[in-house]
Amino acid sequence: MRIARFGLWGWLALVAATGQCLAAPALRVVTEELPPYNMMSSDGRVTGLSTEIVQAVMREAGASARIEVLPWARAYDMALNVPNVLIYSIARTAEREPLFQWVGALAPTRWYLYSLADRPVRLDNLADARGHQIATVHEDVGEQYLIGKGFKPGSELQATSKYEYNYRKLKVDHVELWISNELNAVYLVRKNGDDPDKVLVKSLALPELSRDEGLSLAFSRGTPPETVDRFRAALARLRADGTIEAILNKWLRD
Repeated sequence: MRIARFGLWGWLALVAATGQCLAAPALRVVTEELPPYNMMSSDGRVTGLSTEIVQAVMREAGASARIEVLPWARAYDMALNVPNVLIYSIARTAEREPLFQWVGALAPTRWYLYSLADRPVRLDNLADARGHQIATVHEDVGEQYLIGKGFKPGSELQATSKYEYNYRKLKVDHVELWISNELNAVYLVRKNGDDPDKVLVKSLALPELSRDEGLSLAFSRGTPPETVDRFRAALARLRADGTIEAILNKWLRD
């Protein structure tokens, strides 16, 4: 009888352990420092325009996860290769379309090649930027876009791991141009104590990167479809009831 009892408990323990092994991995949420979309506050909290939307979507979807702020290349690689990873704020491009399960748009974005007002670079088209040193962030959409247009990493594209480094590189003349979305550029220039209207020149608009749906929320390919559908429905409800618009207005007003 004892042997039978032991066998029963052993079998139950095995079933429980097997169930744990087969359970879906916990949700991971990854992002980068891209103010004012996503950033760390002085008290160590993750905040920003996109972050507030993502947090609202998670609440609406009944999900909970700590947001990890990582270098973009690491966050991007994780979302490419690890199941159950949610990444934001990620630009939705034709090249990236099949690589992720897209939840929906978070915030608008406008991209430019910038130069400094005291060292302006005149560009009539993207080809005019060839031969110039351009500050980029490793594996972000701006760098991927320029590489796709034939620009060479190392000789023309000078990559860093954080956006904040690129304005500094532009100021000290390590580069002649800086590719950035407008909200991020304005935020970083002001953070450095400068007036963007006085120090920055929009040398060239990049309409292929600039769109109203802009930056998005996406899951890795290995994530269960029902999870993706639950988040899509949550985002749609928040858009319909005005929650998304209220967050955008809070962050985008002057």
